[in-house]
Amino acid sequence: MRCPHQGAILRAIVLGSGLLGVSSAYYLSRLGHEVTVIDRQGSPAAETSFANGGQISVSHAEPWANPSAPLKVLKWLAREDAPLLFRIRADLRQWMWVLEFLGECTPERTRHNIEQIVRLGTYSRQMLQALRQETGIEYDQRTQGILHFYTNPREFEAAQKPAEQMRALGCDRRVISADEAVAIEPALAHVRLQLSGATYTAEDESGDANLFARELVKLCEQAGVRFLMNHTITALREAGGKLDHVEATDKDGRFQRIRGDAYVLCMGSFSPLYAAPLGIRLPIYPAKGYSVTLPVKDESKAHRVSLTDDEYKLVFSRLGNRLRIAGTAELNGYDRDLNRVRCEAIVRRVEQLFPGAGDTEQAQFWTGLRPATPSNVPVIGKSKIPNLFLNTGHGTLGWTHSCGSGISIARIVSGLPPEVDFAFSGNA
Repeated sequence: MRCPHQGAILRAIVLGSGLLGVSSAYYLSRLGHEVTVIDRQGSPAAETSFANGGQISVSHAEPWANPSAPLKVLKWLAREDAPLLFRIRADLRQWMWVLEFLGECTPERTRHNIEQIVRLGTYSRQMLQALRQETGIEYDQRTQGILHFYTNPREFEAAQKPAEQMRALGCDRRVISADEAVAIEPALAHVRLQLSGATYTAEDESGDANLFARELVKLCEQAGVRFLMNHTITALREAGGKLDHVEATDKDGRFQRIRGDAYVLCMGSFSPLYAAPLGIRLPIYPAKGYSVTLPVKDESKAHRVSLTDDEYKLVFSRLGNRLRIAGTAELNGYDRDLNRVRCEAIVRRVEQLFPGAGDTEQAQFWTGLRPATPSNVPVIGKSKIPNLFLNTGHGTLGWTHSCGSGISIARIVSGLPPEVDFAFSGNA
């Protein structure tokens, strides 16, 4: 499908080759543009998109900032293994982010943000399904839904109102009993007596986001998209009221100026650092997430359905013969050191729930910086610079929102209206 666009073919420069960058490049190319992608890594999706939780989770729409969050965060401050850990720093950006986060914790803001997240997520899931049907792309995908389970009665009770709102928005997140949860995922039988209840969204999916990105790159290259890997972007330069060029150095340190007609900023947690010199403030702060990948050790004990443990803020996906468990968030600036305490806390929880399912002796640990906004709603659309566009700030939902965000920004760049009712930036 090659869609018409409003103007002439553009030279579109996509900054970043994570899930959002690659999906933006794919859909820009489909709309007829000449696309170049720039990234400092040697391969695509090598940072935040490398080992995420694997969920296409429209049902994971309740933002971190909700009425119960402030008290929880206070309780977690002294816990090194807390699901959401604030490491207080002498960092103005962190403090501004925290203040905005607190402002998003009202019931009204929470309802508004859930609405935005569900609308974009539902549309994005449809676009992913259409892409899969059209191209035959494979990425260890599973279409067995996502089951949110609760071992804390208060957490289960608190989940029911957001689930009701999601159903009203078209995301069929059903509230079910503990017995129904075990029927859907028999691996939960070990903790049946601990389960208070669950919710189940049959239309949600899972899959290997990194594999998807790499396979999508192949489709992009077949369509003529150019990838400048091992190119570190050093600055975005403005002239005459618009973005004039990108300055970058290649792996040998050679300086380059790269020019285009339109530029799409998809640099995750680093987006605000590049936007700030242009006078653009993006409310994005890095939230360091962790994942553990385990080979399946005992098939009879391993989960097959993708799961969310809301109390511990962990997600579980089955990627072929691997178990991927990811979650927790640590606000600690741009620090990317792997905290063994937090990794081992994830492994302990896995062993509590599914003892013997995965080979913990061969556990692979990973950490990455997720670009979090205080509201959990991403920043997609126009910037105040006419030829600079934004597709960033997706936090924990980059995989869920990637296709919908990619096609939307491609349409905006092309002068076409987006197809989803969402609060795109620059529309005022």
